[in-house]
Formats: sequence, C-alpha cells, structure tokens
Amino acid sequence: MPRVLLVEDDPSVREGVGIGLRRCGHDVLAVATGEAGMEALHAFRPGILLLDLMLPAMSGVQVCHRVRETSQIPIIMLTARGDDVDIVVGLEAGADDYIVKPARTEVIEARIRAVLRRIESPVGARPAVEHHGELDIDRAGHTVLKSGDPVALAPSELRLLLHLSAAPEQVFSRQLLLEEVWEHSYHSDVRLVDACVRRLRAKIEDPSGDPRYIQTLRGFGYRFGPL
Repeated sequence: MPRVLLVEDDPSVREGVGIGLRRCGHDVLAVATGEAGMEALHAFRPGILLLDLMLPAMSGVQVCHRVRETSQIPIIMLTARGDDVDIVVGLEAGADDYIVKPARTEVIEARIRAVLRRIESPVGARPAVEHHGELDIDRAGHTVLKSGDPVALAPSELRLLLHLSAAPEQVFSRQLLLEEVWEHSYHSDVRLVDACVRRLRAKIEDPSGDPRYIQTLRGFGYRFGPL
C-alpha cells in the first residue's frame, strides 16, 4: 500500500481521514500546513499526496505549484467547497483529481486506487515505443520525449496521452475520457479533462501554433492527431 501524505488544517478532518486510511492499510503522515507538507514530501517520501485546497499561509494551490516544480507525485485535492474557480485553479496547478469534503473513507480510497492504476497500467496493446512527429512515447517505460528531451508529465497527463495516442484520430468525448482515464462515473466533473488537456498541451505542443497532437473537435471531444 502506498504511503499517503495528508496536508489538512482542520484537525477533525485530518484525524478522521488519517484513521480511515490507516485502517485500509496505508502508512499515513498527516500535517497541518503547506510548509510542513513540503518538508514531509522529502522526508516521508509518500506515494500520493492528499492536499487541502484552503490552507493557511501557503495555500494548497501554492503547494501544488511548488511540488510540480520537482515531482510528479499523484496529487488529489481536498476541498470543502464546490467553488468552480477554486477547483479549476487547483487542477491547473497540477492536481490529478479532487474530492469535495466531507467524503467517506471508501470514496477517498477508491480515488487513490484509481489514480495509482493510471500510473501502473499503460493503455492499449501498442508498440513499446511510438514515434509521433517530435514526440517519442515509451509505453513500457512511461516516459515521453519531445525532440529528444524528457517531458515531465503528472500521472493524469501521462495516462491521458497514452489513452488518446493508442487510437490516433479517434474522437473521445470528455465524458468517455472521464470514465476510461479517470475511472469516474457519468455524473463526474468534465473540467478534470479540460484542465488536464490544457496542462498537457502546454508541455507537448508548440506554443506558437495550433495544437498538433491533442486536437479539439467542438461539440464532440478530443483526438490525437492527425500529424
């Protein structure tokens, strides 16, 4: 079971989530501030980060930005509000998923398993290494190169790229991507997909031109290519 770093300033939530995940078999370190979370990230070496969005001093969004400068650890945001702006800002900062509090332990554990499965299981029976223009996608090694240079992708970004590139020119609706990439039910938030596409494009596309790899078909969804 992966180690879980929980950054949550509410003592009751911190205790409740920590107890629940320990009962599921996780080694959990729970801290109350973003600063403590950044220190624990290096000392504790967790497999996943549960990050409260509304933290004092250093906010969850700031923590997310800082973490993404050096690490691609899976990040699930915890938010007490369903505020559209806060959620989108957190996703744009690099979070892989989010959960609105309060949430049952079973829900949190299911989201953790889903995020980790995205890392462990490449999608589709494809050649180990694929060449798409300037992109080299190594499915077995879970690595991506652009013009020979490594591209640091968060788990959700890598999983989305693997999924789309496994079926070039096939159009995927946002809802279908939620179900197949994020393993979310039909009523989940498609903003997860849109935010992940924007982050992925920023890393693999030429900023001076139209998207070459991840293309939008208005009213339908997204596709990979044609190149």
